[in-house]
Amino acid sequence: MASKAPIVKIPAWLSFIPQILFISLLFFLGRLIDEEQGTIYGLVVYFIIFYLLRNLVPKDHRKGMKEVKKGNFSEAIPHFENSYDFFTRNEWIDKYRFITMLSSGKMSYREMALNNIAYCYSQIGNGQQAKAYYERTLQEFPGSVLAESGLRMLESMEEKE
Repeated sequence: MASKAPIVKIPAWLSFIPQILFISLLFFLGRLIDEEQGTIYGLVVYFIIFYLLRNLVPKDHRKGMKEVKKGNFSEAIPHFENSYDFFTRNEWIDKYRFITMLSSGKMSYREMALNNIAYCYSQIGNGQQAKAYYERTLQEFPGSVLAESGLRMLESMEEKE
């Protein structure tokens, strides 16, 4: 059964500009190769590159999200930890994700990983770990709206008990 877990995607609108330029370049190169079908060639190449980058680079993040959608929160945590570690070692990939992964998301994969770990811990009933990860997220990413909301939710639950 699929989980009704909320998925938040906040676009960074300026990151669309390099992507549009990249698509335009592919269309232009395609037209140089074949004037009639060049636009189609450029589009096909773009979607192949898009698919490969979005599926291969953040593979641990995607595995974690699949587990969350299935409601397997304990199984998702190691995938998000691996994702965090990968993007910490390769910070430039995350920083320039609008080019390296053609991703227009405003939130970095490292921030998403920490928030997702906290969320998973909250779903399996480990409020202390969830709180610790939300606080860690706020230390690394001050002003993280998801971490602030998650922390407020956990604190309100503690007050009711």
